[in-house]
Amino acid sequence: MSNTPSNTPMAASPLTRAVLEIDEYVSGLGWDQPARLFALVDTARLRTQEPSLATQLGLDDASDATGLTPIEQDDMATDKALDEFLATIAWPDAVAGCALSVERLMLPPSAEAQVPQDLDEAGLAKWVAEHPKRQEVRMTVAVLRDGARESALRLREKDTPTEVLTGSDLVPGLAEALTATFAD
Repeated sequence: MSNTPSNTPMAASPLTRAVLEIDEYVSGLGWDQPARLFALVDTARLRTQEPSLATQLGLDDASDATGLTPIEQDDMATDKALDEFLATIAWPDAVAGCALSVERLMLPPSAEAQVPQDLDEAGLAKWVAEHPKRQEVRMTVAVLRDGARESALRLREKDTPTEVLTGSDLVPGLAEALTATFAD
């Protein structure tokens, strides 16, 4: 990712800005994308300890000194279930946090009562995919080592930067799974 000007609010926390920057980057790639994993590193520390990488990422001295720089990871295993893959991750000390952007189908709460109880995981996925009220959503969730978390949700049918919902507890299960990647 490059450090290009974005629509992220400067008054937001560094973690919120990182989530929105990742959401903006992934949205520029279009829909129907695989899950994408990012390491979050302290921008000032990156500039000091890895100046050539900082230059490559476009992080000059005018960049936000209190910010977090997302670095996309290339080794996203697509042959494993997401929870199994996340259980295999261990981050080096230089990584302050991590983020994941993933697309899923969601149903409105009103449809949950209609879910047949006898479905296995594959059957449930098929049932949701065929439901007339299903919605495609991109979830970007980020966590820091200290437990801070932030999320951004973007519906495919309302795919504009002004329609991105943010909050710390929008996707708690995914945030917990990402936090577990920092457990000793």
